[in-house]
Amino acid sequence: ITSHRVIETIRNKLKIKKVGHAGTLDPLATGLLVIMLGKATKLSNQLISQSKTYKVEMKLFCETDTDDITGKNVSQEKSRSFAIKKIQQALYHFTNHEYYQQPPRYSAIKIKGKKLYQYARQNIPVEIPSRLVKIKKIKLVNYSPDEGKIKLV
Repeated sequence: ITSHRVIETIRNKLKIKKVGHAGTLDPLATGLLVIMLGKATKLSNQLISQSKTYKVEMKLFCETDTDDITGKNVSQEKSRSFAIKKIQQALYHFTNHEYYQQPPRYSAIKIKGKKLYQYARQNIPVEIPSRLVKIKKIKLVNYSPDEGKIKLV
């Protein structure tokens, strides 16, 4: 279900015109969708700018054309194993780290009222502005070298 559909359903069931949400989830994402009603919709920008926690699972040594699990494999390397201590040392360098990131073409970020993944699926080029990313803390949750997967929070 899309964020827009959630808003539409709430608007219809509660018979309220002013219903909003604080941030769109990418199609594969799961998580909390903050809903605001009436005058509370004015809080949207404040809520969106707050710190968030993400749980992520990555498949190592492969690349897809969409940068996620839904895409076609475009590159596959031979799996290698890493010592847990080496992974934790690498992650330590990201603690309190800030950098500018160009969001992936296949994301729900909107440009000119349209989600980036909609442009990407139609092969329409669009300029994607970089965004400041701040990582306060990063933690290894699980590493499975036999599956080539790593989970982080």
